[in-house]
Amino acid sequence: MHLYHNPFSSNARRVMMTALHLGLKLDVTEINLGSPDDRRRLAEINPNVKVPVLEHDGMLLWESGAIMQYLAELAPQQTLYPEGRRARADVNRWLFWACQHFSPSVGIFTWENVWKKFVEGTEPDPVELARGAAELAQYAQVLDQHLENREWLCGEGLTMADFAVSAPLMYIERGGLPVAQYRNMMAWFGRVQQLPAWQHTNPVW
Repeated sequence: MHLYHNPFSSNARRVMMTALHLGLKLDVTEINLGSPDDRRRLAEINPNVKVPVLEHDGMLLWESGAIMQYLAELAPQQTLYPEGRRARADVNRWLFWACQHFSPSVGIFTWENVWKKFVEGTEPDPVELARGAAELAQYAQVLDQHLENREWLCGEGLTMADFAVSAPLMYIERGGLPVAQYRNMMAWFGRVQQLPAWQHTNPVW
């Protein structure tokens, strides 16, 4: 199996965490998203020009949640993607929520505070940061309330939902995410940070 990724992409990180936790070996190619040549090569395997992309047995698979589910199917006796219709629906709910709601709200901060100056040479836009703060507050509150009296997002144990939702929080400090007040969420994130899968996927800034 071959994974095209970038260590600063939270979408790619959630896939790497899943593979590491499952004990699956991946051959990895790092895509430099700032390189026109790398982006051209990426467009040849993903028309969305985004990472991650998994190549396996002649199939090219993109979208991080789909890749995570696929990897779990390859790992016998795994528990990250539990058996049972209701249990999997619960995990799927948080996978989709992470990609549709939580990650985009965090992404406003990562673009404005981390990448915008590098890419465009311009300063953060206060209007956009205010919009990001409102969106992030909405979804962080949902997450914080859900995690009250819960150790992990779904069921009784760790699942890939925890990887999917936690990955964007790698930008708490550099992105200036205003989330310190969400005590349940921060306690859960602290548990995620203790996992080998998290510690072994920390990018070198």
